[in-house]
Amino acid sequence: MSDVYLNGDFIAADQAKVSVFDRGFLLGDGVYEVIPVYAGRCFRLDGHLKRLQNSLDAVRMANPLSEQQWQLMIEQLITRNGNGDQSVYLQVTRGVAPRDHVFPENVSPTAFAMSNPLQEVPEKYKIKGIAAITVPDIRWQNCHIKAITLLPNSLLKQQAYDAGAQEALLIRDGYLTEGSASNAYAVIDNVIYTAPKDEKVLPGITRDLVIDLARKGKLKLVEQALTEEQLRSADEIWVSSSTKEVLPVTLLDNKAVGTGAPGAVWQQIDALYQAYKLEGDS
Repeated sequence: MSDVYLNGDFIAADQAKVSVFDRGFLLGDGVYEVIPVYAGRCFRLDGHLKRLQNSLDAVRMANPLSEQQWQLMIEQLITRNGNGDQSVYLQVTRGVAPRDHVFPENVSPTAFAMSNPLQEVPEKYKIKGIAAITVPDIRWQNCHIKAITLLPNSLLKQQAYDAGAQEALLIRDGYLTEGSASNAYAVIDNVIYTAPKDEKVLPGITRDLVIDLARKGKLKLVEQALTEEQLRSADEIWVSSSTKEVLPVTLLDNKAVGTGAPGAVWQQIDALYQAYKLEGDS
């Protein structure tokens, strides 16, 4: 049984309990982060903690820990759970209070963290690519906040699963925003396109790295939303997330993307990504 962190203490996972009056449970009033860990070291931790702070600020919630305290706690959690490759999950809710839509005063946030073995990305996904479907983006207007209220995302992801696909690509007002659990990209005439950072997309940490790697590899990348029509005629489509890295989409709505195989531009990005991981950047 793994150890978890809850409000200042490390305890066995099966002993961790929160009040039924916690606003995270009653109202989904909280934010979260997911951080990949390779060989016992967090990957781009600074970016994840900065995004956590941005989410907390956006929902007017106090951060229960300083950046240094988060770093120390996460290091201890990783060590307690055997180092190696892990996926660290952080969650902060507004805390325990009588159920009311208005924010309570003088309430301490609930801080929780757990770590699980990092699931390897199936090799077949890189060899053959994954399937995706397009669906209307039914989520709220503040998708840049990494909120725990993920029911719309879950409904969209389930729709993809029911269709035999691995991801759902979301269309809002005729434009591609992102995936149900990922950022999205398309390649047209050797130019990489990804939606700009705004309230419609999550500012992905892996997305930022992809942009940096594209520049390093002298690949042209434009932060611009694509129309659904442009998406369907793209030469390549990818998705990215912290735990899935960058994956090629080779089947969209049961139609082949480009040649139907992972494209040359994705192969360059994946090679740069794997090399970056080996450098041990944190």
